Amino acid sequence: MHADRPPRPDSPSIVLCLSALLSTAVSTTPVTAQTTASPQPRGAATAEATVPGSPADRLYALFDREWERTMRENPEWASQLGDRRWNDRWQDLSPEAIAASHAADRTALEELLAIERDALPPDARLDYDLFHQELERAIEGYRFRMFEIPLNQRGGVQTADEIQESLRFTEVADYEDWIGRLSRIGTLVDRTTALMERGIAAGRVPPRVIMERIPDQIAKQVVDDPEASPFWKAFEEMPEEIPAAERERLRREGREAIAEVVLPAYRRFQRFFADRYLPATRATVGAWDLPEGEAFYRFATRAFTTTDLTPEEIHEIGLAEVARIRSEMETIIEEVGFEGTFAEFLDHLRTDPKFYYEDPEELLEAYRATAKKIDPELVKLFGRLPRMPYGVKPIPDNVAPDTTTAYYSRPAADGSRAGYYYVNLYRPEVRPKYEIEVLTVHEAMPGHHLQLALSQELGELPAFRRFGGFTAFVEGWGLYSESLGDELGLYQDPYSKFGQLTYEMWRAVRLVVDTGIHAKKWSRQQAIDLFAANAAKTEHDIVNEIDRYIAWPGQALAYKIGELKIQELRRRAEERLGERFDVRGFHDAVLAQGGVPLDVLERQIDAWIAARLAAAPAAGAGLEDAAP
Repeated sequence: MHADRPPRPDSPSIVLCLSALLSTAVSTTPVTAQTTASPQPRGAATAEATVPGSPADRLYALFDREWERTMRENPEWASQLGDRRWNDRWQDLSPEAIAASHAADRTALEELLAIERDALPPDARLDYDLFHQELERAIEGYRFRMFEIPLNQRGGVQTADEIQESLRFTEVADYEDWIGRLSRIGTLVDRTTALMERGIAAGRVPPRVIMERIPDQIAKQVVDDPEASPFWKAFEEMPEEIPAAERERLRREGREAIAEVVLPAYRRFQRFFADRYLPATRATVGAWDLPEGEAFYRFATRAFTTTDLTPEEIHEIGLAEVARIRSEMETIIEEVGFEGTFAEFLDHLRTDPKFYYEDPEELLEAYRATAKKIDPELVKLFGRLPRMPYGVKPIPDNVAPDTTTAYYSRPAADGSRAGYYYVNLYRPEVRPKYEIEVLTVHEAMPGHHLQLALSQELGELPAFRRFGGFTAFVEGWGLYSESLGDELGLYQDPYSKFGQLTYEMWRAVRLVVDTGIHAKKWSRQQAIDLFAANAAKTEHDIVNEIDRYIAWPGQALAYKIGELKIQELRRRAEERLGERFDVRGFHDAVLAQGGVPLDVLERQIDAWIAARLAAAPAAGAGLEDAAP
């Protein structure tokens, strides 16, 4: 899963607003006014495109203004990409601010529609279309008011301290900004509480089963000693370059802010959550039981998959994929000579100690060693690799029990922070060795890090595209990358290959259980049972995963739908090009425009195939020159 904080398609933001998660873009930010400005409109070879006030100029000026607004309205997202301008504040969750943002979206759409699309250069028309789609989706999503459910077990105000992972603390101003955030957290907590009260009044509340995880998360924020607070972490090791007197002042002010603002705010929130909110949550788990729940889920399905597939159609696709992958898994069971049923083999994988590490540090080192093993093999499959490096880090202890096996956090826009592949070391005895290769391929290289870092380096694209992305593409690419393990020299051990199939089965099962829960009124236990019957994930992971789908309707559909489209396009290219097919060129073409909707990707690859056919000599030589 990709969690590139802002909501990345696959993870909560610090202030989890589900309406924002349904936006197609992963909002991030540039670092300075200079980097905020868009380049000259792409395709500006025509004189008309460079005339002041031309349609292209107006389009890119609109992009710049809206990008700046998005960053201003979402200061945590800006911080996570290295923009320090709003590092002393949190997102404004007041009803007035939320309504104003929605009104600004509508105004931006009106401005966009006033620009003559047909007068734009071809590349600018694509930018126009993608921006149009994002605005329309954000405006449509507002109707469902999912911002009235502003947290879940994977993120929200109770885990706001996590943003420290993405911040730089190198100078006095960084600490003063952090103290500013600490001093404002009471407002953040109180506005979150007010949104939750509105949700109660409207009958828009989350399932109780996932909210029952939250009290332990809040309890970690309610401590007696300010220096035991998770928000104190920034002050533990301060740079020696900061004078000792300044370090002492900053620590004193930070301690006071935690004692006088942070701790009282979380004590208020703890009482509200236990006494008021948790009793008001619902016993059902599906989105169908929300106000306009069926319409909301159909909207979420379209938004996350970038297709017109219905939940019913996706459910059937999932069942077919489960059957196909199950057949491949049974072939491996025969290969290893296991005598027993499919269920018994899964139980063997879940319970045999040889498949697990006992020490979290050993598990971490295994992840890091696998990442290093993959990196030098990438040149076989890619003509272009990102300049930005990545690292492997443990998921913070305070959220590890309730989150997924791993996630990825993208680099800062200014190059000040590398990308990071975060791995879950909580209870290593439930983290199978046979998952390590496939998980690393998905989250790091050639999965999320390669795709997202390359996208950021596409300097000719406007910022909303370089730092954005459509979930079906981003997560579809991550899942497609898992299938490249064989070509990278991985999955040599049959159990590791079974691990890869387990991960593919996991995403196929998602199509069945997500639609089952949210459209077909399945129970939580029905979803858990179907998952456990078909995949070798451990019980701990399965329960966490099902609860994730409950909390985030529709998002889990994007992975398999996106992967199936990329696989389909590769087969098409291989069949049409024959010996002329170049896998490096194909991958570079898929990644050339950043994360795009699946229909746009299809047109992109069809154009690449046509260009190869037109440019390549009959003998198949010199094909590299034809690649875009």
